[in-house]
Amino acid sequence: MTAQAFFSITAPALSLDGISKNFGELEVLRDISVQVAQGEILALLGTSGCGKSTLLNILSGLLKADQGSLQLEGQAAEHFDGWRRVAYMFQEDRLLPWRTVRSNVAFGLEGAGLNRAERLARADAALRLVELEAFAKAWPHQLSGGMRSRVALARSLVVEPSVLLMDEPFSKLDPQTRSQMHHELLRLQALKGMTIVFVTHDVEEAVVLADRVVVLEPRPGRIRDIVGIDLQRPRAPTAADVSEQVRQLRLKV
Repeated sequence: MTAQAFFSITAPALSLDGISKNFGELEVLRDISVQVAQGEILALLGTSGCGKSTLLNILSGLLKADQGSLQLEGQAAEHFDGWRRVAYMFQEDRLLPWRTVRSNVAFGLEGAGLNRAERLARADAALRLVELEAFAKAWPHQLSGGMRSRVALARSLVVEPSVLLMDEPFSKLDPQTRSQMHHELLRLQALKGMTIVFVTHDVEEAVVLADRVVVLEPRPGRIRDIVGIDLQRPRAPTAADVSEQVRQLRLKV
């Protein structure tokens, strides 16, 4: 069964219908409609200024659309009772320099109604997931860029999300470290089964990670195409079928 056939029979984790957004007189998004299935990895791909991050912020609840509707797990966004299960990983790691790695991860649970021991236990479990438990007492300035990204990922995972939103979180990493983070993300997604929506302007990254790619065109941001990636994982960028998919997708951006 292809990825598209599987996802077509799975209830959507996220559903956008006719989403539009303006900032003053600037029209940023126009009539965005797409469904994201449970456990799907969806890429939002496009050039700068096409509204990718704005759309992600609407999905996260940080912004409200001017028109259209958003549903999460079948509930209207304004009535959704599971926002704590929606995690957001930003482009910058945003680690707090005065907190240890363990404390930075536990920070994601503050306000969740857990006592300190429970928060730290969950943080330790998240650090084990990203294989950084040995660095729990380290400080952010002692970590490499890749390790900082893994701490940020652990902070997102500590809330046990059903949906993980990612805004170009690996864009500042060198190619080798970025590739390692791709493998790490796919491993954790296979383990946890979470739905992932990520923003990227990197066509190769979209092909390597995503089940489907939403190609956005700019000013205002509109859906140009939705492309299914029916390639087996892992997807090596140098493989012939991956390179061909990258070539075809570049023609659409």
